Amino acid sequence: MVVRIERLVTSGTFSLDGGTWEVDNNVWIVGDDAEVIVIDPAHDAAAAAAAVGERRVHAVLLTHGHDDHIRAAREAADLLHAPLYLNPADRMLWDAVYDEAPDAAIADGDVYAVAGVELHAKHTPGHSPGSTCFVAPALGAVFTGDTLFQGGPGATGRSYSSFETIIDSIRERLLTLPEETVVYTGHGDTTTIGAEKPHLQEWIDRGH
Repeated sequence: MVVRIERLVTSGTFSLDGGTWEVDNNVWIVGDDAEVIVIDPAHDAAAAAAAVGERRVHAVLLTHGHDDHIRAAREAADLLHAPLYLNPADRMLWDAVYDEAPDAAIADGDVYAVAGVELHAKHTPGHSPGSTCFVAPALGAVFTGDTLFQGGPGATGRSYSSFETIIDSIRERLLTLPEETVVYTGHGDTTTIGAEKPHLQEWIDRGH
């Protein structure tokens, strides 16, 4: 069976530091007709479950702990009968929403297999302390959450974030990937490593 990457867009809000914003989030489903991994099932657990259908879900992976990414994740994981993974460096963000812990911790270098392909966890702090990207070399893909977008780094002007750290993460852990690697982002359109790489100094000069 052919392995594919499916995108579901869900809508809701993001709240932090006393502000609330309307946001559209990308939910990524990676796998084939039999089994998948779900990344960041935001806002609408039922929609994520409907998109998965009858397929077996090996894991629900969270790129980070901001509430737009996690508020529906517990319900989604329960509907999908799958364990929920989060980097423990984002537990303070998780704990602001939930009383119980995630099912499992993500560590740098962890590998998640589905449908004959592997997703490799890369810890990329900056947008949040636990922000983690997932690289699928066989698919020429990286799922960056809110670390790298089309046009630059994710926001760092809020609690628990650091512009210098996110720049280091992008420079050392993402821009070193093959340039043809497709970047599947937490919000908005996809891009490629090659399209973003020439702009690193512009981002540094621009600051957060």
